[in-house]
Amino acid sequence: MMSADLPLPKTPPPTPSRRVRDMAVIVGLLALFVAGLFGLAAATGWEETRAQIARLALWQGAVLLALSLANYLLRGLRWHFFARRLGLDTSLPQNLRHFLGGFAMVVTPGRVGELVRMRWLKRETGWSFERTAPLALVDRASDLAAMALLLGGAISLAATGVRGAVPVTLLALAAAVVATRPAILTALITLVHRLTGRMPRLFGRLRAAARSLDRFSGAGAMLPALGLGIAGWFAEGYAFHLLLGWMGADIGLAKAIAIFVFSTLAGGLTGAPGGVGGAEAAMIALLSLDGIPMEVSVPATAIIRVTTLWFALGIGMAVFPFAERHSLRGQDALEDR
Repeated sequence: MMSADLPLPKTPPPTPSRRVRDMAVIVGLLALFVAGLFGLAAATGWEETRAQIARLALWQGAVLLALSLANYLLRGLRWHFFARRLGLDTSLPQNLRHFLGGFAMVVTPGRVGELVRMRWLKRETGWSFERTAPLALVDRASDLAAMALLLGGAISLAATGVRGAVPVTLLALAAAVVATRPAILTALITLVHRLTGRMPRLFGRLRAAARSLDRFSGAGAMLPALGLGIAGWFAEGYAFHLLLGWMGADIGLAKAIAIFVFSTLAGGLTGAPGGVGGAEAAMIALLSLDGIPMEVSVPATAIIRVTTLWFALGIGMAVFPFAERHSLRGQDALEDR
């Protein structure tokens, strides 16, 4: 049996070449995102697209960013709630620093780079990866559940449906259930291990992490977490609703939220870094199916993605150095004890 407290090898600090490579990936993704949207804008007509963007005032952009920030802070509070539920003796500022700093890795494939939060926790608390892994897992599962419930509610209230929304909603809910049920997840990990027959140490640690999820399986843990998650994602969906109204394409609050949440989930299911490409394509397609012309749907998609995904990346890049510095100080303090 593997001990849950078995220490992992220390993660070497990122080398200059690795930092350059990570930055090149981020810049490359941003360039692809911008190039794709510029291509769509060119196809629909530069003048129309530019005119739509020019209609927005600075205060409107500030409102969009404020609503996105509300989402991040609410989900940061949920991260803090989960951390304390797990037994970590970490403060609210500390947990917010970890959560927001992790957004610097939001454009890594599958967002696996956000596991840097586990490294910071290990340095500051001494907890090994398998002890803190349930925190990352339940946070992601809570996001899926909150978005699925919000999507389902929005669809039920919208005058017309969103094509493909029901399968995506059910898939997100199923993933959330599996990721928060220790018995189901442990059985699934064991099955994969038996099929592969490799890396017994890794699968042993994964099973130990899965068993720790029982701290989050009760209503006392999941209901507050779902409330924070739904409120956070509603804020960004409401921002999309406001944006469409400002651009003269008001399709109703429920429909706007449904399209925004569905596109975000669909982009995430592609596995592409930050859902780039998939989310934008789904959003433009759904708006077009709802009768919104391309000269409106393209700039609306560009603006909402900049004020959500790329705003989160900017926050993460700003907080990351502070989180890294504090974690190293915490590591030194632990070693001095």
